[in-house]
Amino acid sequence: MSKSKILVGLVLLIYTLFVVFQFSGYELIAYNLKSLIFPMIALTYFICVKEKSLYFMLFLIFYSVSELLTIVSDKLSYSVDYFLGNALYILAYLMLFIKVCKSINLTHVFKNFKVHIIVLTALNIYIVYVLQVIINPHVELNYEYFIELIYNIVMLLLLSSSLLNYFYRDNKKSLYLFIGSLCIVFSEVIGVAYLYVMKQSLLNFIAVTLALIAFYFFYQQSKLDNKEPLIC
Repeated sequence: MSKSKILVGLVLLIYTLFVVFQFSGYELIAYNLKSLIFPMIALTYFICVKEKSLYFMLFLIFYSVSELLTIVSDKLSYSVDYFLGNALYILAYLMLFIKVCKSINLTHVFKNFKVHIIVLTALNIYIVYVLQVIINPHVELNYEYFIELIYNIVMLLLLSSSLLNYFYRDNKKSLYLFIGSLCIVFSEVIGVAYLYVMKQSLLNFIAVTLALIAFYFFYQQSKLDNKEPLIC
């Protein structure tokens, strides 16, 4: 059996155990299992993909470290755990955003997709506003509001850039990257609902499942090459 099949099997096993414990009421065990899923996907990438992207590797490293941090979060102060965990997620999404931007001709995009950019900007502003309204009553310290704001902005910039990248490239790699970004944003939004609105196991299950789907598409796109777009 190949290394990739073994690692994928371990990821699916951990995910299955997460689901079982989440719906059985053992949320702490499920929480710890969830923190192992994405580092295992990162390990699969490092072992199985030959031609690696620097920024995608950094994305996986920052995201995985933030996930693993949850295992020792009870040994850290609230402020350190909150700041460090969110800062790593922000850096992860920022690395993926840079990777997307480096693959497109920004001059061509700004010249040919003006309407798309205006619509995406307006939509992003609205979504950020809604998320901040949801989060604001629950933040304990002033800096938390700004961390959440930066987090949401970077996350939506990633989604917008991946969509523009798909318009620009129009190939399977850009499509997978956009689907992955879309799933990760939906996962984050549902995660906000789970943390701040309603602590339901179903919400957490959906959030983690969407994140897993996102990483599947991220992993698949990492094995594909970009084809040069037809620039008119």
